[in-house]
Amino acid sequence: MTLPVRHRAGSLLGRAFPALGWSEPAAAEFDELWERMNRLMEGTAAASSGLAWSPAADMRETDDAYVIEAELPGVKRDDIHIEMSDREVRITGEYKEQEREGVLRRSTRRTGHFEYQALLPADVRAEEVSATLSEGVLTVTAPKAEAAKPRHIEITGP
Repeated sequence: MTLPVRHRAGSLLGRAFPALGWSEPAAAEFDELWERMNRLMEGTAAASSGLAWSPAADMRETDDAYVIEAELPGVKRDDIHIEMSDREVRITGEYKEQEREGVLRRSTRRTGHFEYQALLPADVRAEEVSATLSEGVLTVTAPKAEAAKPRHIEITGP
């Protein structure tokens, strides 16, 4: 699978389409989208090559938090790692195949390294993110950051 080429120096759209006259913030948003697409393509390539699999998961939004529920039956708490950076949640780990007696004739359960990534729609309070594992479902709760409230500015001077 061919992956898009990463461009680091300067704005991708500013270099590619200077005649568009797009402002730097608009071009920066497209650069961020390009980077996200590149990470998605890299993740897809890794999954198709057998390097990692992604667990089934739901992400929902409540009034005060984002909640991710990932199905990880049989995975031990110590084999799961959760990282939070900016607005991105990354859940990684490994489902280790259990030792069995006899000959395994058929297997449809996934084993090995897994990875799940989600980009949250808004900022969260990273220091208050919590996670629980119950009955094979990992629940990660990321409280929303307080929205900036408008404040009145007094005009001073003569």
